[in-house]
Parts: sequence; C-alpha cells; structure tokens
Amino acid sequence: MKIDRQRVKEQFASYTRNYDPEDTKIALKIAHTYRVADNCEQIARSIGLTDEEVEFAWLSGMLHDIGRFEQVKRYNTFIDSESVDHAEFGADLLFGEEGLISDYIDDRDWDAMLEIVIRQHNKYRMDETISGKTLVFCNILRDADKVDILRVNIETPMEEIYNVTEEVLLTSGVSEKVMEQVRERHAINRDIMDSPAEHLIGHIALTFELVYEKSRELAKEQGYVLKMFEFPTRNESTKRALAETRTLLEDWLGKN
Repeated sequence: MKIDRQRVKEQFASYTRNYDPEDTKIALKIAHTYRVADNCEQIARSIGLTDEEVEFAWLSGMLHDIGRFEQVKRYNTFIDSESVDHAEFGADLLFGEEGLISDYIDDRDWDAMLEIVIRQHNKYRMDETISGKTLVFCNILRDADKVDILRVNIETPMEEIYNVTEEVLLTSGVSEKVMEQVRERHAINRDIMDSPAEHLIGHIALTFELVYEKSRELAKEQGYVLKMFEFPTRNESTKRALAETRTLLEDWLGKN
C-alpha cells in the first residue's frame, strides 16, 4: 500500500475547511484525528507490523472520524444515539456513492479492510466474525481512539463534549447499574448511560479495554486518565463512583 501522507493531510485539511473551525467541536475533532493517527502508528510499530501495515494503520486513524464533521454540522452533537452512528456514516461517505476515499489514496486493494476497520471503531463489541489482520487493525484503531478520548476529556470543556450546562454537569449523578459494569472492568454499554457524569465514568472505563501494551503505556504516560478523577462534581453518588473507579483502575493498570 503506497500512501502519500502529505496528500492525505492536505485532503483532510481541505475537507474540514468546509466546516466552522471556530466551532469547538470541529476544532476538537481535527486535533483528535491527527493524534489518533499518531497513536495508530506507534501501536502498529510496537507489535512489529511491516512498514506497509504501519502506513495502513496511520491512514485508518486519519479517516476514522470523517463522519464527525457532518454530524456536528447537522445535529450539533457527538452523541450517536441522538443523531447518526458516526462510524457508519463516515464509512458511507468514504466508500459509498460519494467515494471520498479516492480523494486520499489511489490504491483500492485495501478498501474492503479499511471500510471494516472504520465501521467497527466505535462499536461496543466488534463483529465476532472479524479475524486475522483485519482484527489486528480494528484493535489498533480502537485502542488509539480510546487513548486520545482520555486527553479530550481534560483539554476540552466538558460542557462542549456532553452538550450540557456547567450546572447540569457538576450536579449529575452515577447510577448503580453503571458501577456494576465498572466493577466488571470493561467498557460501559452506552445504552445504560444517561447522565453526563455517567458518560465521564464511561470514558474512564474505556481504559479497561485497551488491547496492546503500548496503548496502556501511552495512557499511563500522558496521565489524562488520572486527571479525570479530579472532576469537581457536587453530586455525592458521582464522588463515590469516581473514588471506586479510581481504585479499580489503578489496580488494573498496575497489573497490566
């Protein structure tokens, strides 16, 4: 697979210029895209993939959230359940009638795998039929995405991420059904998360799902996941949830 990284970056910049760069959500996703691509490259190299495969992993990071920009423009939210599944939407833009993928690369040999990797990157659980190198690339992108989501929660105002006022954010609580899943040390099913505080706990819990050692190293090195526990909630259930989640996560990170 031959990738002209400069072409990919220039095309991505050209595409995102169609959206308002002053919009915090748009700016967030542009920065997120470059960081996820870099994470993909680091993770891919850490597990000994070929140079060609590393390029593919990097490209998947550059294109994984292409659906986010139109999602924000149309719905002003990142919440898929209130708008569109951004991974499916992005894959449709790239590989459907519009065929945006041809703007980025000329080689069509990897399209089928790339489409699967992009469609699967946000799923609570991946399609169980995925295997081999496709599964490896899915795991790389999912890990790279999770690692940077931790950063976004610290560097971007949470009111913007969760589309709520500061008052709602700081007073929202965390239910027992969410904590039951945290205690099982895995990601929380989006269907049971209702409040902004639960989405915060849900983002922290993504760390439990990191597949590769390099991904866990990146999460530890950047330190954002521990900063998330400093969230200044005024809700007692959220205070308890953060304290318990921190204990569970520090124990898990210490063992992995």
